[in-house]
Amino acid sequence: MPDIIYCRSAAPWTGWFGPARARAVLIPALLAALIAPAAVRAAAPAASTAARTLVVCAPGYPGTTEEAQPTMDAFARAAQTAAGWPASSLHAVYDETLEGGRARLKGGDAVLAIVTLPFLLQEGAGLGLDPRYQVVEEDGDSETWSLVAHRGTVKSPATLDGWEIASPAGYAPVFVRAALSSWGRLPDNVKITFAPALLSGLKRAASGANLALLLDSAATTSLPTLPFAADLEIVARSQHLPGSFLCLVGKRLAARDGAAILKGIERLDKTPAGSEALKNMRLVRFGPVDRKSYDAARAAYAGAAGHDGAAGATR
Repeated sequence: MPDIIYCRSAAPWTGWFGPARARAVLIPALLAALIAPAAVRAAAPAASTAARTLVVCAPGYPGTTEEAQPTMDAFARAAQTAAGWPASSLHAVYDETLEGGRARLKGGDAVLAIVTLPFLLQEGAGLGLDPRYQVVEEDGDSETWSLVAHRGTVKSPATLDGWEIASPAGYAPVFVRAALSSWGRLPDNVKITFAPALLSGLKRAASGANLALLLDSAATTSLPTLPFAADLEIVARSQHLPGSFLCLVGKRLAARDGAAILKGIERLDKTPAGSEALKNMRLVRFGPVDRKSYDAARAAYAGAAGHDGAAGATR
């Protein structure tokens, strides 16, 4: 029985499995679902009966697996049908923590994953993640990260000496450095922290604290709605980066099964059930990976990892 576990990692998004993000507070309403595996058919071939899971992982995002279960269930049904897999043969799981998502992906049943770029760059090599499709959301398939600080205080990367940078992507500190590499090299003693909830940090930054925040495009767009927006400014932006990916996990799927599920997922937007499942997740389709953009992101990450003494970029 195939299982799907979704591991989505850093940026605040509209939400694949739930209502639109609450822009006023810069927190996405991302929900997910844990779908109990169905019984394995004894007569089915061994390759089709082994437990298979799609892992969706979103560290720091609100929502629970129970709240998003209907949406995840519908996605799993649509994907398995499009792939020609038996009913109840695909399992979908969401985990909102880095540790939980990583653990699920290490499980032998995890064959597919949906992850963001920060997660893929940091965890991809160790988990054997092989990006096959780029996720196209309602607002596109790319992401631009913006560094926000108190107005007039940050003139260059050197200004951040001894500062803190907080971000929903802060669980992947090398990614934060890589995202800002086109602006310049961050000082060695910048403290990078994971901040899934941004409002309190933005208030601190607006009041003049030595704190900058790295926001995704959705959160950046929401900045003008804040009562203290006049005290903040964008001091740097990343290049246009890929948003998120659907990946194979290692070589756990037989070639025939892997080709079938990938083809099925690719054409989800062309079926009524698939289109509805994607719409409920606020997705449009799964498209080809922008290799030029992805390779540029990997190169920037590798450069930042070399400086930081870290590793983890995907192959």
